[in-house]
Amino acid sequence: MPSTTEAQPAQPGRDCPLCPRLVDYRAANRAAWPDRHNAPVPSFGGLDARILVVGLAPGLKGANFTGRPFTGDYAGDLLYATLSRLGLGQGSYGATADDGYGLGDCRITNAARCAPPANKPLPAEFAACRPFLAAEIAAMPRLKGILCLGRESHDQVLTTLGLRKSAHPFGHGAVHRLPGGLVLTDSYHCSRYNTNTRRLTEAMFVAAVEALLAAVSAT
Repeated sequence: MPSTTEAQPAQPGRDCPLCPRLVDYRAANRAAWPDRHNAPVPSFGGLDARILVVGLAPGLKGANFTGRPFTGDYAGDLLYATLSRLGLGQGSYGATADDGYGLGDCRITNAARCAPPANKPLPAEFAACRPFLAAEIAAMPRLKGILCLGRESHDQVLTTLGLRKSAHPFGHGAVHRLPGGLVLTDSYHCSRYNTNTRRLTEAMFVAAVEALLAAVSAT
């Protein structure tokens, strides 16, 4: 069940029961890999950050194994290298939760907190996790910009904020100025599939993050 501490927004508990399909998948993964995280993945980074990165869901053998968003798979290699390059990451990323890597002025979360089968959360599963994303956003007093990784992340953030998707269509590198002063920028997801097919290049991804930082600095 959701749990709350003084310092953190509401988070799903280790044995969150909200999504029956994901509960079954989690149990199977715990049986197969009992030494791995296999639980909802908490957000990473400080709540005082100005930038929030929102992904889709934990990768089965990435964040679901390590317990830290985008850690342990190719998507994290590109994401964390880019954050470090642009001054948002500190230390050496070692693809494990205990590598000592830190974030500066940036926080990372996912629209769905549990690893889903085939990496595809169902609409009801996004809806069940939406209060956690809403709490995340509400708990960041200095939040200025949101980087959405993929169309689904984009749609979930807009729904969470109560905004119409038709007014803010997804597009790689698009910069959306939202009511209340928030800036939302889109990128294709930094997955291995997208980079292998050249739908997303490293230069394209860096440019999208740079566009967000420039827009935030201009506000």
